[in-house]
Amino acid sequence: MNCNRIVIKVGSHVLTENGAMAKDRMRDLVDLIASIMAKGQEVILVSSGAVSAGYTVLPLDKRSIGNKQVLAAIGQPLLLKMYQEKFAKYDILCSQVLLSAADLDSKKRTNLAQVAINNLLANGVVPIINENDVIATEELVFGDNDQLSAYVTFNFEAELLVILSDIDAYYDKDPRKFDDAKVLKEVYSITPAELDAAPTANNEFATGGIVTKLKAADFLLSNNKKMFLATGFGLDDVRSFLLDGIQKGGTLFRGKD
Repeated sequence: MNCNRIVIKVGSHVLTENGAMAKDRMRDLVDLIASIMAKGQEVILVSSGAVSAGYTVLPLDKRSIGNKQVLAAIGQPLLLKMYQEKFAKYDILCSQVLLSAADLDSKKRTNLAQVAINNLLANGVVPIINENDVIATEELVFGDNDQLSAYVTFNFEAELLVILSDIDAYYDKDPRKFDDAKVLKEVYSITPAELDAAPTANNEFATGGIVTKLKAADFLLSNNKKMFLATGFGLDDVRSFLLDGIQKGGTLFRGKD
């Protein structure tokens, strides 16, 4: 898909498996980003996984907010190091940008972040954004990177948000309960009932679910931007969509022409 600037968000469920970091999936993600950049497009990555990375070296009880803060503090540099090693294969530099909801509520701080992101991208550096979970205790419990990535897309002037998840698309009904559930290939609007459903998350590290993704999509639709939801457990669908302009799977949320 032809966009000057794309935000890709990857969830913790995609980046972890059996209590360890899923390095093959991370490598495939970096390969995809390098291919997109080779076409002259800019990519901002919103990546979960800091708590998960911290847990691999210090397996604390994740039900404690204090322990999650510790894991996030340990895991942030570990996560960045993994990305740096994989981007180095393409001679691409990456950087860490930690944001909280408060940073995007303030016009002054938002502007400072915009300048920093634009300068990084102008120098061919991939900004890797995550919530500042070490100090943002409320976000640790109630926040999620789906919402953050939507605000990043809006505030940093990207045209498209791509969410890579354990959820491969949006269906007309819950595919885990109904065998006849069908993928909604394109969605133009989201109802209040869909937005008010109880959030669900399928992973011990995850804080989101389909509802948080719908809220992200609803915000972007209201601001004339697009969102593509696809699986992160195999990148054929997102590769086809972004690199070849062919939608084989996933769901595209967009306004009607």
